[in-house]
Amino acid sequence: MLGDILYSLQEWFSPFNVFRYITFRTALAVITALLTSFLLAPYLIEKLRKLSLTQYVRDDGPGTHLNKGGTPTMGGILIISSIVVSVLMWGDLGSKYIWIMLLALVGFGAIGFVDDYLKVRRRNSKGLRACHKFGAQIALALIIGLILYYDPKDPYPAMLSIPFFKKWLIDMGWFYIPFSVLVIVGASNAVNLTDGIDGLAIGLVVIATLANSALVYISGHSRFAQYLYVLYLPGVGELTVFCGAMFGAALGFLWYNSYPAELFMGDVGSLGLGGALGTLAVLTKHEIVLALVGGIFVIEAISVILQVASYKLTGRRILKMAPIHHHFELKGWPEPKVIVRFWIIGIILALLSLMTLKLR
Repeated sequence: MLGDILYSLQEWFSPFNVFRYITFRTALAVITALLTSFLLAPYLIEKLRKLSLTQYVRDDGPGTHLNKGGTPTMGGILIISSIVVSVLMWGDLGSKYIWIMLLALVGFGAIGFVDDYLKVRRRNSKGLRACHKFGAQIALALIIGLILYYDPKDPYPAMLSIPFFKKWLIDMGWFYIPFSVLVIVGASNAVNLTDGIDGLAIGLVVIATLANSALVYISGHSRFAQYLYVLYLPGVGELTVFCGAMFGAALGFLWYNSYPAELFMGDVGSLGLGGALGTLAVLTKHEIVLALVGGIFVIEAISVILQVASYKLTGRRILKMAPIHHHFELKGWPEPKVIVRFWIIGIILALLSLMTLKLR
């Protein structure tokens, strides 16, 4: 919005022409979201504390987490608000991709908000019932999948791109709709499961978003896409601005969520950010690459699935506790060490995901 207004002034003052460039507006989106998140966090922390919207720590988790009780939660409101403000300021509001991403971010965030609110208001409550929570997520992801599948301007509505191969595309037909639902809902819950210790999930979101920014920009740039044999998707480059806003908001939130955390993101943040990452992968046809760039999220989700399956089938647990970051805590790793080591692995996986662009 603001970018369009400023660009229109280039007729009278030529330097305003710079606002036409995605890279410049992306930089502004990063700064805007970062400052918004960073500056409003103290007010939100105090407000959440006054409203008693604080974290309830169950006694069946790691003992070191008991002192986290009383920490303000639902900080994802700050992340989502910062992203929305920044995108509305610097994004091209005529882009359908921008609105689809905002739908995913705010929609999944709203589901998380209800879940969080029930948890903090009813201390022994587990929040939304699983059937209601997953049902709402699937319904929202299905809406997004149908919008994309029936988009007449999308040149590849049902194509699955295979990394490491130049032109290997699989036409999934109508099956692409449930597949997109699986990717979006899976990403949303994977980030949610990872959000168990201070700064872990949001730090990995920062890393994944940075890598996705490069993937999105290349997919929306005809020359780069042609050179790297990536599907060229006209208009999708505008999502680089969204990625910039998400990166800035997450980075600003990390300042307050780093160990020891002053603010937790809650499900409103983790479900919203995870849903956004999944939707971003579907929009840009990088669904398989998402499993690599968000490898830690995938491992966290698999660890929970295997733990539950093992216990139900054999009565034994394969991990001391799931998700897997709690397993390492119970093995004696200090929380900051778990966080930093997982971040390092996340950075390595993000670099590997970018390598898939050249290895084709």
